[in-house]
Amino acid sequence: MRFSHLSTATDRHPRLAAVVGDGALFLDEVMDEAPRDLQELIERGDHGLAHVRAVVDNAVANRTELEPIRDLRHASAVLRPPQVIAIGANYAAHASELKLRSEKAATVFSLWPNSLAGHEGTTTWPEDLTTQVDYEAELGVIIGKPARDVHVRDALDYVYGYTVVNDITARDLQFSEAQWSRCKSFDGFTPNGPVVVTADEIADPQDLWLTTNVDGAILQDASTADMVRSVAEIISFLSRSATVQPGTLISTGSPGGAGYSRTPPVFLRDRSTVTVSIGGIGYLTTYCRVT
Repeated sequence: MRFSHLSTATDRHPRLAAVVGDGALFLDEVMDEAPRDLQELIERGDHGLAHVRAVVDNAVANRTELEPIRDLRHASAVLRPPQVIAIGANYAAHASELKLRSEKAATVFSLWPNSLAGHEGTTTWPEDLTTQVDYEAELGVIIGKPARDVHVRDALDYVYGYTVVNDITARDLQFSEAQWSRCKSFDGFTPNGPVVVTADEIADPQDLWLTTNVDGAILQDASTADMVRSVAEIISFLSRSATVQPGTLISTGSPGGAGYSRTPPVFLRDRSTVTVSIGGIGYLTTYCRVT
């Protein structure tokens, strides 16, 4: 199944919807005690997802009218995640171009929740704080149940779904500070979506293609097969030291082709449009404004 947080022109808040083709079915319109967001649905467990699946299948079978996606606004594909975890230098080409070492252990840092943003949103930043804003296509993984001391062979059983992430980064801040959270956690610096695709629709998370299009030019074009550490290995690694809670979003790293490493560098600028796509999930567009 595919889920989005969407809103109509009259909605005060985004609502959870099942996405069926080019249409959306708002769950609060077709079921009693509908989950208010994806986080609540995840917390209801397998039974909750099965119930929603049955309701949606019945609505589609009865030709319930769907809201055209083109007429709706997207919020972040995940709302209220207990944690947003990012993995750095997880593609050898990207680590090399940024002159970063690929350590024996994964590079882990947190992204702040205010950075979450939705498909076709506008992300702004002040020019007096950063002039080197970069894009990073990443596969996002959403955890479905508490993961503690999980073996690699079982790790994918803990995945609820997948989404597209653009890990926007202020490079000048990144290389002037000893941590990476602030440079990647400006308001709107973690666009994700447009949907969360449940794990049963993705046969192998290491067989997906990522691309980044900036102002009409393809600047990243790679496979998740190129990850230094697979999705399963990342989950297992994180779960050894702490329980990874349901709803946690893990951004799994970016392939080569970042703007910082190009000659001349290619940074996002005022009125840039960046679209990150992942095969089998969808495409995520962000509009940029510099203030």
